[in-house]
Amino acid sequence: MANEEVLVGFRFSPSEEELLSYYLPKKLNGSTPTIDRVIPLLPIYDYSPWELPPELAGELCGGGDREEWFFFTAMQEREARGGRPNRLTEAGYWKATGSPCDIFTSQNLRIGRRKTMVFYVGRAPHGSKTMWKMNEYKVYDQSSAVANPQLKEELSLCRIYTRSTCPRAFGRRPAAAHHHRHCTDHEAVITTDHNQQNSAVENGLNSDMETEFEPLDDSEIRMLLDFFDI
Repeated sequence: MANEEVLVGFRFSPSEEELLSYYLPKKLNGSTPTIDRVIPLLPIYDYSPWELPPELAGELCGGGDREEWFFFTAMQEREARGGRPNRLTEAGYWKATGSPCDIFTSQNLRIGRRKTMVFYVGRAPHGSKTMWKMNEYKVYDQSSAVANPQLKEELSLCRIYTRSTCPRAFGRRPAAAHHHRHCTDHEAVITTDHNQQNSAVENGLNSDMETEFEPLDDSEIRMLLDFFDI
């Protein structure tokens, strides 16, 4: 099915359980041409987040969704040697927020772990926080019946999205007209709100992926309008 044949309103919106019980294990087990059309393999830390969608997103998702995108990314060589991953891009860096959170199936089986990160423009410790966020997922090795299975580190599944005040675009109402200047993509998503987020969200206690909502002030609303060209 070519890109232009995707029906209007099509969305690829899997649950965390589906990502960790189906998509990531399938990819780890070998060639997945069908899955690659929605979740491509990409060294995402070579790019700033606004460079990823829609051009580098899955061919069935690039034009269908402007709120979230999914990518597989392989373990970096320095990680394989026991080092820390390099999450530094040309424009900024990804910084972990909160604590990693285990993900469970509906049958209460622990299947994977989620780490949440926020993108900052500039260099630490003086970077500017943006609205770009990432959930990085890794799956537990269920091949043996051990009490504490290890994470499979060789491949991650990453969900890139922008911080939102509502779960999805469905039912969204037009915002009031604003006069705003033109700005680049990364300028449009820099936030001036450095208030600490809700502690339950920061510690990964929310049960679904897209429940990390925060109220936006007027400046952030204007930046979102610029970014999505509303």
